[in-house]
Parts: sequence; structure tokens; C-alpha cells
Amino acid sequence: METVVESDSEEQDRGGETEEEEEDDREPMKMEKSVSASQELHLKVDELCPESYRVNSPDQIRLLAIADNFQRQYSLLYPDRKPLLLCPVNECGVKKFVSMTLRPTPTVFPELFAWEGCASFVADFLSLEPLEPPVDLPRYLFSSSSVLQNQSATCFESATLLCSLLLGNHYDAYCVSGYAVREMCLMDRSLQECPLLDTQVKGKISEEEPQENKYTVKPLREMKSRFLTQLEKKKQEAEAALLHKQKLQEETEQPPADPLRGLRVHCWVLVLSGSRSVRENFFIDPLSGNSYPSEDVNFLGIESVWNNLNYYVNMQDCRDGCADEQQLRVFEMPRSWVSYVNISKKDLESRWPGRQEVTRYRKAKLEKFAVYLSQDGLVTRLTRYKDLDLVMVRELYHQRNDHLVEREINELDKFTTERFRRGRPFHLLFHRYTSNSTDTEREMEFSSDRGEDLLRRVESSDEITESFEGRRDFLYCRHVVFKPQIKLSREDLESHLKVREIEKIVERFRRDGAKPASEDVAERVFLLNERRIELTYHLEDHRFIPSKRSFIKPLEATDKEKAEDFRLDMVSSFQVDPSEKPLKTLTLYQMLMSLMKGEEEVVLQVRNSKKEVQEIVDCREQEEEDLHLHLSPWTTSGVTQARSQREEMERLDAEERRWIQEKEKDVLAPLLLRLNDTETLSAGDAKQIHQDCLSGFKQRLVEQANLIQERYEKETQELQRKQRSFQKNQLHMTKGQEKDYQTYCTEKILRINVAKKRLRMHKEAAPHKYKALDQRLKRDPRLAPHLLY
Repeated sequence: METVVESDSEEQDRGGETEEEEEDDREPMKMEKSVSASQELHLKVDELCPESYRVNSPDQIRLLAIADNFQRQYSLLYPDRKPLLLCPVNECGVKKFVSMTLRPTPTVFPELFAWEGCASFVADFLSLEPLEPPVDLPRYLFSSSSVLQNQSATCFESATLLCSLLLGNHYDAYCVSGYAVREMCLMDRSLQECPLLDTQVKGKISEEEPQENKYTVKPLREMKSRFLTQLEKKKQEAEAALLHKQKLQEETEQPPADPLRGLRVHCWVLVLSGSRSVRENFFIDPLSGNSYPSEDVNFLGIESVWNNLNYYVNMQDCRDGCADEQQLRVFEMPRSWVSYVNISKKDLESRWPGRQEVTRYRKAKLEKFAVYLSQDGLVTRLTRYKDLDLVMVRELYHQRNDHLVEREINELDKFTTERFRRGRPFHLLFHRYTSNSTDTEREMEFSSDRGEDLLRRVESSDEITESFEGRRDFLYCRHVVFKPQIKLSREDLESHLKVREIEKIVERFRRDGAKPASEDVAERVFLLNERRIELTYHLEDHRFIPSKRSFIKPLEATDKEKAEDFRLDMVSSFQVDPSEKPLKTLTLYQMLMSLMKGEEEVVLQVRNSKKEVQEIVDCREQEEEDLHLHLSPWTTSGVTQARSQREEMERLDAEERRWIQEKEKDVLAPLLLRLNDTETLSAGDAKQIHQDCLSGFKQRLVEQANLIQERYEKETQELQRKQRSFQKNQLHMTKGQEKDYQTYCTEKILRINVAKKRLRMHKEAAPHKYKALDQRLKRDPRLAPHLLY
């Protein structure tokens, strides 16, 4: 690398020429070359730009002179090399040195503290403006503030913004001007694998890999046929060879030859090791936000590298990579002319131009949406193809009221898979099904918050398998087999599904260390059709065969016959240890009764499981119909929508209160409710309503007068009782009691006078109120036409 510097003697030799250039550079230069239509729209009016955008300072003019002198010397000494990007034109038509276009920008958002977040934001937020022509350096380089406002940029402007963010976060970052492959320059990912698919594959592999434990007991040797094993091995080898051949064919798919390979100009970011715990140098492509090692084959050559403090020219063979040699700076770089780069919270949330982005990968399409852009909370959609056929659609959701976070629709096996976060009804976390009908293949997983310790339920048309964990009875698996269905009509089928007859129930239990193995049940089978219950016990130490016991249930009583008695031939037992004494008849009978009671409980639990499946299906259908999003108060979109909803609710509430006030003022409203048609009233109805309204008002006046009269009489009676009590006990009362009596009499006399006055005023006002209501009813437009006598 060669550093662009200039000694004092060189500056003196060019003194006269520098003065002329200073005068020229103080004024905005005239654009000699036409720009693209989008750049013409972006060029600002001088009055709207800060002064630093329109005028160069003396130090900046001196730096432009140094750069111009270096450009001439470089072109003279290396005529075969392309010109360097030193002083492009900004949005105001003024030349600016590229290092001064970098503005280190610290940020307050945690999402932008690391290089991954900065690179992802720049790649998502800006749309690409390809270089025209693709083999020439750009003549214009806009400031990062303008780029953020317009949300469109060339690769050089994207790299400038990203490098400014990294410098503000204390990374040793540089902009790199060089050459790259066509796919990187044009952001063409049509031949790349979608990174979201790679994440899925790695996640599945890591989940399937068992954890080795050298202390585990070795399993018993499995007896297999060697011939069948060889056939299976040959089949697997043939399938692996076919997959390998398909993979080789896919890898040999190369893009068409690029006639401009090695000439396409590109700009990216170099991050050097030593700062922010960076151990190795690496590149960042600002268009994709991906990182690459410094020797990656997508980068074909480097012309120059710069940061906000210095500018370096590559004088090495491009095949040897980029090795920086720090040299002393003779010239101190002036301050950046770019105004403060402001990234708002809204920019982070909106993310992409138009708040959405579509990226096409190899046999896949990835769509991303800003939060709250879609009414169903969709933020990511991944679509996979095989040839021209749709294979799979995977959707990610955010802030849904049903807690759905992911839905995957597989078009090959016709399965739909849904994943939820914790906190939803039934504690459902995973739901996989073929259709939303009850009689279908279905798999459910539940969170550990569920009190029944149910973790997983797998259901098909004729079977149900449930898995448990942490139960007190040590049950960990229950398998239910139903009788095969018969062909029925749709109505009969729905009723038949609710009462499906159970054929067999198999329950498996873990080892209970508190019991002997010969008494600890490992498997319990209820054969309902055969009226038989089979028990298999856990293996004892140093035994290869478990103990077993089978019961036949006695027949229940009917109208014609009594219940069958228990007999010893209803029980068959196999005990591994011959020294153990056989169980007594009473013990076997009690065991059978307990098993029969347990069978009833298990059958009820199975019915409840079927019922719960239907309730979950109905709940999901209702949730999809009543879908809405939870508005987060920590996002600008959420705050805006929450404010809109609050204003709408306040408006509806105000309308409701206004309607209620109008109805309260309308004395005819209670009477009109009794009529079917309130728009057109007959003369008879109008007169009846007039009479009923006056009668009701008169009755209320009388009731109010009676209430006041009752209050007056009650207060008078209480005062008289108190006076009689005082006269009776006056000689034995203390001064304090006499004072309390006087206070009581004063309050009572005041209340009696108030009640008496209210009664008098009510009697005086009642006739006037009655007459006023009569006149108001006669003036009512609904009654007036019918009350003119």
C-alpha cells in the first residue's frame, strides 16, 4: 500500500497553481457529465444544503490540491492502472475527498452495537443503484445523510454508510475500492442457497445428533438377518449415490460466462483485527450484509483503501491479498463535511424501502416485511421450489394474539406445521396436521406449564398416542386403538366420531424404585372387545423375561341374569421367580376390581383427549377469524396504531354517550319501544302515548311527595323518642350526655325543617311541571299532528 501524502516542498512548487484551484473550488463546480435520473432527483438545491456541503474550507481545498497532484503523478507513473476514486462530486455538485465523506457515527440502539447489526441494517435499508457503466468508478458520492433519506445508494455509498457506523462503534474499518464478480456487484443471489434453509438444516441435524454418554448401559444385542441387513445397506448406498449425483449436478450449474469479469467495479468494507475483539481480518459486502474472509474468490482485486484518517493505494499483486503497512501521516485529515448521520427508531423498524423486500435464491424466494405491515403479523415468508413446482412455504409471524410464530405448509406430504410461543390456550406449542377436520393425522406438543404433564399427542384416524413426563404414577406413554370406521353419511360420521368405540389401550410406566420389580407394572393393556386386562411387570435383576398376569373381566348383571362371579380361572399368571408364593384369591379379586376401575378412568381420559382435540381445532379456527396484533409500546408503528385505536375508541365512546344523553332527554323513548313501527304513529297510538306519559309522570310526582313525607315523619318520630328518653333519664345524665342530646336535637330539627320545606316546594312545583310536560308533548313533532283537538 502507498499512502497519499505530500511534503511541504511539493506544495511550494505548486503555489501559484494551488491559489487558482482554491478560487475555483470555493464555488460549486459545474457538472460536466450527465447523471442518472435517480441521481438527478437526489441533487439538492444549494439553499437546502448545509454550508459544509456547498463550500470547501481552506484545509479541504489544500487536500483537494494534494489529491489532484497525486492523481496526475499516479497516472503518469502507472498509465496502465485505472484512475483512483479520490475526489467525487457530492449532492451539491462540489468535489469532496472520499475520506472526508466518512462520518464516524455512534449509535444508541443495541441493534447497531455490533458489526452484524450494522451490516444487516445497511443491506436491508438501502436499495441498490447499479453503476453505469459497471466498469467505471462513480463520478458522484452522496453523503450518508442523503442516502438515508432517499433509501437508495450505489455500492460506494452503501459502503460509506456502513464504514461510518463501524467507525462510530470503534471498529478498525476501511472502504475498499476494487473489483468483484458479477453476482456480488448486481446483488444476484439466484444461484445461492437461501441462508434461512441452511439454518433449518443445521438446526435439525443438531437436534437429531444423540449425546454420547460412556456411562450408559449397553443395549442388548439385536437379532437381525445378515441377508436383510445387506439388502438394506445396498439400498442406502444406492440412495446415497443418487443424492450425490444430484448434488454434483447442482454444483456444476455455473452461471453464464461474464465478459466483464475482473473489470466490474465494486466497493466493500474491510475490518482489521485488533479492535472490538476481532481476531482476523475480514470483508463485509454492504449490499448483502454478509461477511467473507479476506481471500474469498468473489473479490477479484483491490485498487485503494481508505478510512476517515488516511487513503492507501494498492501497489501489490491482487492475488496476494491486501496487507496494510502503517506510515506516518504528513498531512492531518480535515474534519468530515458530512452532517451528523441520524438513524431513527422508525428507520430500524421500517427496515426496507417500501417496508418490504423480496430476494430470489436458488430454487427459493425470501420475502421480508416490516413489523405491523401485514394485518396477520407476517414478517418473513420463505418459498421453496423444485423445478417449477411449489414444495414448501414457511412463514414467520410477530405479535399475534394467538401466539403463532411460525407456519410451514409442505405441498409434498400435504402437512401444515404451526409453532407457538408460550402463554396460549391449552399450552399448545406445536401443531402438525393434514387438514382442519377432526378425523385427520395430527401431532401436538405442549409446554411443561401444563398441569397434566402431557408433552405430546399424536393422532390418526384410528389411533392416539400420548407422551407424558414427570407423572406421579410414572406413566410415560399411552397408546389407544379405535375400532375401524364404517362408511357413513357426513352427519352420522360426525356423531360417530364423538363416540368412537375403543378397541385397545396400552399404557407404559417407568420404573418405581419404591416397589419390587415383580410388583411394579411396566405395561398395562386394556383389551375392551375381549374383556381382558394384561399386565407386564418390570424386569428383575439378572432376568431376561418379565413376569406377566392376565385377567378376564366377569360379565355384568343384566335384566335377565345376575353378575358373573369371580373365579380363579379368570386369572393367568407367569412368575419368573418360582420361589415366590402365588397371590391369594382375595388379593387377585381386589387387583381386578382396581384394574376395572382404572379402565373406566382411562377410557374417560381418552374421551376427554378426543374432546380436547376438537376444542383446540375449534379454538384455532376462531383465532384465525378474530385475529389481531398486540401493539408493542416500544415500537413507533405500535405506538401509532395504538394511538389510532385509542382515538377510534374515544370517538365511539363519545358517540355512545351522546346517544344515551339524547335518549335520556327523550321522555317518549321508553313508550316507543313497545311499538313495532316508531316511524309512523297512528292517532290512537299517539293519544295513548300522550296519556301514558302524563299518567306515569303524575305517578312519579306522587311517589316523590310520599318519599319526602315519609322522611319528614321518620325524622319527627326519632326526635320525639329521643325527647321522651331525655325526660325520663334527665336526672341521671352527665353534662356530656346533655350536650350530646342538645346537638342531636339541633341536627334533627334542621332535617325536619328541610324535609318540610322540600315537601312544600314540591307541592307547589308539581302542577307547573305537569303542565309543562303536557305542553312539551303537544309540541313534539311525533305527537303534535294527532293531538290537535
